[in-house]
Amino acid sequence: MTDSMKLVMTLLVRDEQDIIRENIEFHLAQGVDLFIATDNRSVDATTRILKEYESRGLLHYISETRDVYNQHAWVTRMARMAYSEYGADWVINNDADEFWWPLEGNLKETFKKLPDEVNILKADRHNFVVVGDSDEPFWSRMVYREKNSLNSLGEALPPKVAHRGAATVRVSQGNHSVEGMGILNMVEGLIEILHFPIRGYKQIENKISLGGAAYARNRELPESCGRTWRELYEKYRTQGSLKQYFEDQYHDVHRLEERTNAGEIFIDSKLREFFNAG
Repeated sequence: MTDSMKLVMTLLVRDEQDIIRENIEFHLAQGVDLFIATDNRSVDATTRILKEYESRGLLHYISETRDVYNQHAWVTRMARMAYSEYGADWVINNDADEFWWPLEGNLKETFKKLPDEVNILKADRHNFVVVGDSDEPFWSRMVYREKNSLNSLGEALPPKVAHRGAATVRVSQGNHSVEGMGILNMVEGLIEILHFPIRGYKQIENKISLGGAAYARNRELPESCGRTWRELYEKYRTQGSLKQYFEDQYHDVHRLEERTNAGEIFIDSKLREFFNAG
């Protein structure tokens, strides 16, 4: 790679006002050159925040009004655009609640060092547990990280991948894999993803009630896609809320102490340190 290597990040978002600005600012500091964001029917301040970055020439904004959560198609569209319209050498397909943390240097330096034959970078995700008052910034209170992260089905949290820019790339639902790039040569262990999926009750209820209903309307995807969202949406639909689920995930002082002593969680405050330093 030459010094002109271009790093583009895609984002598919809906009502992420509590985290989207921090996501963009963090990744700008890590060397991301441009964001391509698809805004799927946001009604909070998300659209206004994205438009701010668009006005600064840092973001390409796409409005997607269909309510069927065709993530694979919408992210594939952005990933191809990153290469064909913006000359991306590497593309990170990201979610608003994920922060790609390089183990050395910054993100751009990490990708620049990769051999030419490498075209996929795999990054493991690590959940941070929900604590504190959701009126406070998530990064200032959510500093306890799970040693072994699981999804809501009790399964190991799947990793995500970044890929070299390509006009023919196809991104899978969930951004966990790609196709259409010939032989895949992968590296891992260079970047970890800090994941903040549950930041407050209103946030998670809004995410599941809207996203789960969108999955239910989708006739293109098999039932196996989006299983975590589908199961949580069924709980929401039958119980009328996700309050019990949220309470099961919430960590008060006593639960933090119990899980810390059991070696299940530990303090990882580097994202808080990043924002405090800024």
